[in-house]
Amino acid sequence: MTRPSDTHRPGEHPLSLIRDNRRRAPGTSLEPRRGGDIEPVRKADSAAGEADDLRTQLRDRIADLQRLQSEYEHYRKRVSRDRRAVGEIAVANVLARFLPVLDAVDQARKQGEVTGGFRRVTDLLQRELAALGLESFGAVGDLFDPAVHEAVSCTHSDHIAQPTCTSILRPGYRVGDQLLRPAQAEVAEPPPAG
Repeated sequence: MTRPSDTHRPGEHPLSLIRDNRRRAPGTSLEPRRGGDIEPVRKADSAAGEADDLRTQLRDRIADLQRLQSEYEHYRKRVSRDRRAVGEIAVANVLARFLPVLDAVDQARKQGEVTGGFRRVTDLLQRELAALGLESFGAVGDLFDPAVHEAVSCTHSDHIAQPTCTSILRPGYRVGDQLLRPAQAEVAEPPPAG
């Protein structure tokens, strides 16, 4: 067994640590003072600085992750939008190749040659093309719009107030917002003021 004089300095009581009623705060350590007493040494200042640095790094990492997540969402939406656009362009290109067939069917109808089984085939063809988004436009009485109509001839009429399609020579077609072909029309406009 050790004696108190073996572990303590002269004038120091061996139970001084036990009798000391002061409690140590978290983050402090016990180190000897000059006189042999033990004093709590605060390392809280350096620990607080480290904690602030860690909080700053954590905020930076969270901001980086949020930025990356936002960039990924924008990328995903852009890729999805681009895929849809490419699909729409592909469908429009295929449907544009069918326009001469539809013109031939339209001419055959005007001549009364679409009957029997051929009529069922043309009706089915037009239904399927419409299901793909092909839309025909251009009718007599439509107001002339140079964005979607192609004027083949123009006459003056006292019976109208605005340029109007009086005859549709060839229907126009569109897929969604994409114009495949303008409608060819004969147009009448009001007489010039004068």
